[in-house]
Amino acid sequence: MAAIAKKRTRRAKYITLYSPFLMKETKHELVGEPIEDIDGRKQWARCTKSRHSQLINLDAIEAEADKSRAVVHISREDARKYSPKDEYQIGDIIFHSVWDDVGIVRAKEVTSNGGNAIIVQFEKSSEKKLIENMVY
Repeated sequence: MAAIAKKRTRRAKYITLYSPFLMKETKHELVGEPIEDIDGRKQWARCTKSRHSQLINLDAIEAEADKSRAVVHISREDARKYSPKDEYQIGDIIFHSVWDDVGIVRAKEVTSNGGNAIIVQFEKSSEKKLIENMVY
């Protein structure tokens, strides 16, 4: 008789952060995997009440008691306007004009038809898959 393997579920990590939308400290769920760049490890944190996401610097949270300094503020001015014709790198900040939302490229992949796609974690929306380097 074969033993049935138990499927392990990933336990979500939570952190208490200031929510600018609710203007008070709330519980946030860490979303996805950390992104490493020259400024340290960053990860998205989603408020469990308002469902808004904000990018946080994990290294700053571990180093300081004041967690408000760990929030990485990204704005439309810092972002590059999204176009399916352009090519992007992991960590690029993009602005999607249709959704009026700013996000960071988290991953790249090849689609089933051989095209290229990027996975972007947006602030207002959730994670979205977008086409890149599309040839017409």
